[in-house]
Amino acid sequence: MFTGTSIIQFFRDNPALPVFLTVALGFWIGKFRYKSFSLGSVTSVLLVGVLVGQMDIPIPEPAKTLFFLLFLFSIGYSVGPQFFRGLKKDGLPQVGLAVMICLLCLAAPWGAAKIMGYDMAQAAGLLAGSQTMSAALGAATDTIRQLPEGGSVDLSAMPVCYAVTYIFGTAGSAWILGTLGPRLLGGVDKVKAAAKDLETKMGRDVSLSPGFDPAVREIVFRVYSADNDWFKPRKTVREFEDRMLKDKKRIFVERIRQRGKIMDVTPRTYIYPEDEIVVSGRREYVIEEEGWIGREIEDSELANFTVQTLPVVVNKKGACCITLTALLKKRYMHGVSIRSITRAGVKLPVRSGTKLDTGDRIELVGLRQDIAQAVPNIGFADVPSEKTSMTLLGLGIFLGGLILGWMLVARLGNIPLSLTVSGGVLIAGLVCGWLRAKRPTLGGIPDSAVWLLNNAGLNVFIAIVGISTGPSFVRGFQEVGWSLFLVGAVATSIPLLSGIYLGRYLFKFNDALTLGCVAGSRTTTAALGAVEETIESDVPAMGYTITYAIGNTLLIIWGVVIVLLMT
Repeated sequence: MFTGTSIIQFFRDNPALPVFLTVALGFWIGKFRYKSFSLGSVTSVLLVGVLVGQMDIPIPEPAKTLFFLLFLFSIGYSVGPQFFRGLKKDGLPQVGLAVMICLLCLAAPWGAAKIMGYDMAQAAGLLAGSQTMSAALGAATDTIRQLPEGGSVDLSAMPVCYAVTYIFGTAGSAWILGTLGPRLLGGVDKVKAAAKDLETKMGRDVSLSPGFDPAVREIVFRVYSADNDWFKPRKTVREFEDRMLKDKKRIFVERIRQRGKIMDVTPRTYIYPEDEIVVSGRREYVIEEEGWIGREIEDSELANFTVQTLPVVVNKKGACCITLTALLKKRYMHGVSIRSITRAGVKLPVRSGTKLDTGDRIELVGLRQDIAQAVPNIGFADVPSEKTSMTLLGLGIFLGGLILGWMLVARLGNIPLSLTVSGGVLIAGLVCGWLRAKRPTLGGIPDSAVWLLNNAGLNVFIAIVGISTGPSFVRGFQEVGWSLFLVGAVATSIPLLSGIYLGRYLFKFNDALTLGCVAGSRTTTAALGAVEETIESDVPAMGYTITYAIGNTLLIIWGVVIVLLMT
């Protein structure tokens, strides 16, 4: 029979077990919500780690670093294409706003820390929590260790400051952008109108609806008899489809039964009166043309063919930086529809005016032969795979940490100045993600693996931080006091409120787009969801992706910078 002492000693001898217990309980607690508030998985894991840490369990240092580097590389890899895409001319305004907001995200915690007399560890915790950038903890820790006096710095207050300020950093950001932001821009109705105006400029919705495929399909395949007199004496498939395009309707002929024989079609295939044809297109268009084409018939044999859905990564010049309208007019898009567009992990509105970027992941739907014609002109097929390129992952982390963490180091007096190994690995992830979008032969990391590296890497790192500092957490909380919560709220609010006015008056963005840009610059997905829910539009996502890539990079690097500023 085990006693309390024996189980504690068992955990001390096997520290990996309490780490995974902490992650499991943290994720479970993080799922609970009260109205719109939730601690989230990261904060929950930290608090559970502090509780488990009361058993005084020593965790080997390399374990924390290993998982943190995996997290940094995955973050860089996922946003790499958008980071470099933002450096192009048409992305620079959003990059400019993101950089300004990120500078405020650094200045506000640094100024507050100076005023309150915090040390470098407390300042780093304030930055990480108020700006909800957990990874800044690791970057700051690495930098402190490189300082000549780094060994004497008490790091126990860092996770305390992070935990106290993270609560408003998350919930407050969602409230400021989702509730207060629209009011500052003239009211919810005005921002809704701005979103509708941008939607109108972007054109109609040309997507498929992935959530409703089993019941009501946006793209349908129907069989008709060519009874209309228009088909006399005969018409080609191209003439029929061009006739539809004159009415701005993309309706295609996919198959035909002619004289009892089923045939695939080409643009030159003739359609004779009474031929049976399979047409495809948006549901409302096909139904509208039912009377014009002829009577709908049942022909299970003619309609028995498979439709392919294939994710494709955009990287060809002819498909990049053009609207969906321009893409859909391409000959190679004959019979092909677009289900969804994902950019840096964010779903974008699929509208005719939406511009495609390098690295965008789009889902194509159509006949196999039609999609086979389209893919080489758009990019490369990103067929779901379970395999991760371990060469890309391993060499990326190694070379990034080696070059930027060791080789490129300057000194200011006796203070080493570098991006540290952490910053180097982040930059390596950005480069590898960008190269992967350009050259698929380099190998890649599946979305599911990126998710695992991201979540496991960050949360195991945070669990170890919590367990390691658990014994001194209470003492650290007593030192910083409850006033830290108010200080954190101020540090959170200043960049967000300033960003709203900068976006509107300096950069003159659409109001709905401004809110998305501010949310992306602060990398707060919860705030983006709150904004979209408030204004009932997905337009803010158009401003989220580039700014998210910039914010994710700079806010992590600020973990290095704030330590140097406090030195």
